[in-house]
Amino acid sequence: MALAGIGASLAGTLAAAPAKGGEVFITVRDLRSTHGVVRACMTTRADVFPKCIKDPTAHRMVVPASGKVEIHFTGVKPGEYAIALLHDENDNGKADRAMGMMPKEGYGFSRDAPVKMAPPKFDDAVFTQGEGVSRMSIKMRYFL
Repeated sequence: MALAGIGASLAGTLAAAPAKGGEVFITVRDLRSTHGVVRACMTTRADVFPKCIKDPTAHRMVVPASGKVEIHFTGVKPGEYAIALLHDENDNGKADRAMGMMPKEGYGFSRDAPVKMAPPKFDDAVFTQGEGVSRMSIKMRYFL
């Protein structure tokens, strides 16, 4: 009887454990320099993309812009996501602009979403993440 109680208790504990989630591996291509850092943000919210600072559930990471740049997000719940990258060459925490409009630093988006007169829409960069592993390559682009 005592063992049955322990087994039931353990089963309840295991059932309450959160799911591990998936993983997203990103290889960043075509950095023009090894100065600064690459800032990555991955969100499910179209209303805050590409700036996902207002999404408390967004996945964020900052890595040095040296050598081969790889970003690895873990514990990613299944869903629709979009990724924005910034090559913050002076590591000042923001996207610097020339004449108030044109980006001076590199940027990239999941699915290598095209940039026209503005950042791409969420729907142009969105990808589906399941419970497993996703691997992608994102090209950095520079306007100036």
